Amino acid sequence: MKNCLVVDDSKVIRKVARHILESLDLSVSEAVDGQDALTQCEAAAPDVVLLDWNMPVMSGMEFLQALSTAKVAARPKIIFCTTENGISHIKAAVEAGADEYVMKPFDRETLESKLAIVGVI
Repeated sequence: MKNCLVVDDSKVIRKVARHILESLDLSVSEAVDGQDALTQCEAAAPDVVLLDWNMPVMSGMEFLQALSTAKVAARPKIIFCTTENGISHIKAAVEAGADEYVMKPFDRETLESKLAIVGVI
């Protein structure tokens, strides 16, 4: 079973994402910010990270930068999941290493299609 790390400071978003991802037969773990996510990725890299942009402690962009130099067994696929919808934000995320981008609020079909695009399902 593939696993997904949901990184978001909103408990509600983590809960909604978990429900959708588990319905797609993914194992789900959660992180409350980028630092928490980086620690988890170094311990056991997930197959995919669903990553929020704006978080305290370490933002999604800071996490991506740190992940590039972290000691991670295998780099997970990264799907940015955020309310930031400007083309400049999307471009910056992709240039920083994101594999896909999904807007909040998202639904099952949208998330499923993004996971298929990055080859996780």
